[in-house]
Amino acid sequence: MKIHNKIVVALAVPAMLSMASCGIYGKYSTPEDNALTSEYAKAREAGPDSTQLGNLLWEDVFTDPMLVDLINQALENNTNLNNARSNVEIAQARLQGAKLAYLPSLALTPNGAGASYAGSDISWTYALQAAASWEVDIFGKLLNSKRGAKAALLQSEAYAQAVRSQIIAAVAKTYYSIAILERQIALYNSTSELWKESVQTMKDLKESGRQTEAAVVQSEANYYNILGGLTDLQVSLTELNSTMSLLLNKPIQDWDVPANATLELPVKLQDGVPMSCLAFRPDVYSSEMSLASAFYSTNSARSAFYPSVTISAQGGFTNLLGSFIKNPGDWFYQLAGSLTAPLFSRGQNIANLKAAKQQQQQALNNFEYTLLSAASEVHNGLVTYEKAVEKQEYLEQQVASLEKSVEYTNDLLIYSTGTYLEVLTAQQSLLSAQMSALSTEMTRINTIVNLYQAMGGGR
Repeated sequence: MKIHNKIVVALAVPAMLSMASCGIYGKYSTPEDNALTSEYAKAREAGPDSTQLGNLLWEDVFTDPMLVDLINQALENNTNLNNARSNVEIAQARLQGAKLAYLPSLALTPNGAGASYAGSDISWTYALQAAASWEVDIFGKLLNSKRGAKAALLQSEAYAQAVRSQIIAAVAKTYYSIAILERQIALYNSTSELWKESVQTMKDLKESGRQTEAAVVQSEANYYNILGGLTDLQVSLTELNSTMSLLLNKPIQDWDVPANATLELPVKLQDGVPMSCLAFRPDVYSSEMSLASAFYSTNSARSAFYPSVTISAQGGFTNLLGSFIKNPGDWFYQLAGSLTAPLFSRGQNIANLKAAKQQQQQALNNFEYTLLSAASEVHNGLVTYEKAVEKQEYLEQQVASLEKSVEYTNDLLIYSTGTYLEVLTAQQSLLSAQMSALSTEMTRINTIVNLYQAMGGGR
């Protein structure tokens, strides 16, 4: 036994001295070989900036009581989020398994047998024994397995956080979309009433000889066009209500969202893309942990070139000692050490290492692209929000001017100095501007939600 252990040590020591350069024991750290990932690493080290939009609690961004209740229901019931939470539990179990691999395995293996020769009495043998086996992690196989499992757990937790952020954003956008659509439907209803009165006005003017049948028909066509557009809005409202029901994992129903619901920025946005927010986006961190997992998979592929060292022991009580049967039995124990070295699988190990390196490079590429994509989302969102606010101001002025235009053209028509075409044009322009103003309001609100999510929101 002592000689065997000396052989194991003699073989292991040179290998351990040579493998340091191979990075078998290397621990993952964020790559800093380019400006983007270097800035990301510094931001992660500095910690999140609590003044940034994306680092606020979602309750501090979405303060509408009804919306808060809906988001809480979604976070409790949403199927995708519950599945993501299950993935976290699976990863936790695998990490626990990787940690337990450091401990010896223990098995109970009792056995018994009987034999009779040429009619003799049956001779019974038995052994009540236990066997233990312990793999000594000299070459980092278990270490890299544990670290890889830890990275996988962090990745699944980040993914669950990303799903949570998506659910919060989806509920908020659906909520405000329903509110805006309710306002658009109300606008169409009020406009249809006005245009219905316009049809009657045209008929009265025709009776007095001041308008033609063509003007009456045109006014009727305009009125029916409004009614047709109203049906499209009602279908869209039904779809949004169904979307909200699915997000909350509830039976399909109508949600009584107040039409005047709106959203304002809780903090002032800064110019440029803040890395302090991007670095704490859950999808970005999930992508980095995927890279970490690939890093440890590469380390494990390197470890496969080195032998496995196992210490085993067994002992128990038996009546079979050598070739003799002794009654009563006696206690016994055995100790052994083994070294298993790969001799004929080197080619396969080389191929596995090459594949692991390429997968690690793919994970690095994906991580860098995810970071760039996140920066692009924030940049586009900042510009979109700024322009939506600017456009909304212009549309409000346009609506105010067109309301006066409709009033003036109606007066001119009544007093015989205007034409129906002027009235029709003014009415259509006003409705278009009003709908554009509401659509721009929706764009502004959605951009706030998108920016919150893009900056890592959902906490």
